[in-house]
Amino acid sequence: MKAELVVAAAREWLGTPYRHRASTLGAGCDCLGLLRGVWRVLYGDEPIAPPPYRASIRDPENAGALRAASERLLLPAEGSVEAGQVVLFRLAGLEEPKHCGIMVSSERFIHAQEKLGVVETNLTDGWAKRVSGRFWFP
Repeated sequence: MKAELVVAAAREWLGTPYRHRASTLGAGCDCLGLLRGVWRVLYGDEPIAPPPYRASIRDPENAGALRAASERLLLPAEGSVEAGQVVLFRLAGLEEPKHCGIMVSSERFIHAQEKLGVVETNLTDGWAKRVSGRFWFP
């Protein structure tokens, strides 16, 4: 089952340090780098190169780019939250998502967080209210 492969691939990244715009297992990644790494495990080469982006979530440049790329490359998830789904988050009251992770169960997800690196954490109410979209790898 693909969800199990996605979760297993994401868990390989646990403990990888946070590095803005990076996507190297064990050496560093950001939230998008985590998704890129899992994509490479599932499919090989990445379908597109990500555009340059700043670390500041308040940077208006590329607003909506994460959602647009998700809609272009992934499949929309409907219904309940499930393991294997890519989840997008709005942060700091912004309209567009600027953060992403991978669900490992209906209540836990893996993401790269500044200062912590790649971690598995609970989908608390605080995180759940910021969910802006859910997708499946194709």
